[in-house]
Amino acid sequence: MTSGLGPDPSVVSRVHVDRPGAVEILARDLWHFLFPRVHPVLAPLQIICIGTDRSTGDCLGPLVGSKLSSLGSLPPGVRLFGTLDEPVHAANLDDYIRLLEAEKGRSFVLAVDACLGKAENIGCISIKDGPLKPGTGVNKNLTQVGSAHLVGVVNVGGFMEYFVLQNTRLSLVMRMADVIASSIAAVFELYWEHFHPNLYMDKKNHSPERLSHADGWAAVHAAPSSAE
Repeated sequence: MTSGLGPDPSVVSRVHVDRPGAVEILARDLWHFLFPRVHPVLAPLQIICIGTDRSTGDCLGPLVGSKLSSLGSLPPGVRLFGTLDEPVHAANLDDYIRLLEAEKGRSFVLAVDACLGKAENIGCISIKDGPLKPGTGVNKNLTQVGSAHLVGVVNVGGFMEYFVLQNTRLSLVMRMADVIASSIAAVFELYWEHFHPNLYMDKKNHSPERLSHADGWAAVHAAPSSAE
């Protein structure tokens, strides 16, 4: 859980969860940002989704991780950490950071987390350059992680943060998780297509339904730290 209570020059892209075409906008901007920075061998993409299912407001990361893990196979070279079943949180974050640092200088790490911010920014999802500073939203000093991060403002920050997190609307968190997961899934398709064109065509021929993420997660799966 990060904090977002001031201007931030590191913001690459920002979109509100309820904006029409939010998935397409976020996917496009995320791909344009990642493409020059990732490579299956030279700079493999690693995604770490941070948070806990014990707090409604802080379960955004694990929800995104679980939705992405349900896709089945990830693109070659891509690794995913943090799901509802195996969350990455304050108690085990350093263990995962050590695992990621074993490939320091090679991999590109994208961190995903929930964020507290200003009332007018609730529902906004941002892509930011630079490491995530987890825990700042609840006044914890945790080790920063990631080459870049993707955060969603789930509620208001600045006072009674733990109470605010526990009283965050699950419907909002679920909608944000859907948009983020659908956007990353669309980026995965572009990753397959650009870096593994032969595998992509084989994958496309065997599972064409997986290629329609631009319409959002629900269309594919029919199912009832710094500033912002």
